[in-house]
Amino acid sequence: MKLSLQMTMFFGVVFAIACFAVALQGFMSLGDITDATQAADAKGFAFFWAFLGAVATGFTLLAWWLERTKKDDKAA
Repeated sequence: MKLSLQMTMFFGVVFAIACFAVALQGFMSLGDITDATQAADAKGFAFFWAFLGAVATGFTLLAWWLERTKKDDKAA
């Protein structure tokens, strides 16, 4: 299966939004946790999802840059 750069950007944006939403929910729920071990685990979980969102954002920006700088080879 071959994805176009436009589809890659679309799925990258959707995935990044989902990852950042999960991370934000995790960070917002830290105040409700009283156990220090569970709070540390929840913070690690939230940072993991924030990292995934950052990676998805990076790949989306790379696809956007490739789309903007590609040369049309139809003349050749």
